[in-house]
Amino acid sequence: MGIFDKAKDLAGQHSDQVDGLVDKGGDMVDERTGGKFAGQVDQGQDFVKGQYREGEVPPADVPPADAPPAEAPPADAPPAP
Repeated sequence: MGIFDKAKDLAGQHSDQVDGLVDKGGDMVDERTGGKFAGQVDQGQDFVKGQYREGEVPPADVPPADAPPAEAPPADAPPAP
């Protein structure tokens, strides 16, 4: 068992405490970005929480960790038909 497996097991055993830390980190990001990325931060929080909770599956709208980031169209691009 590697160090990351041990960390994941410990986080799962103390999920209520880790949830608070994940929420606090997300709140700090929201505060520093003025809430500009609140949706993405919430998705990230849900994904992280799903990683250490036993048997819990992250929401379907959260992309896999190895997925490339979604690209936004240029600001001056015409709307898609």
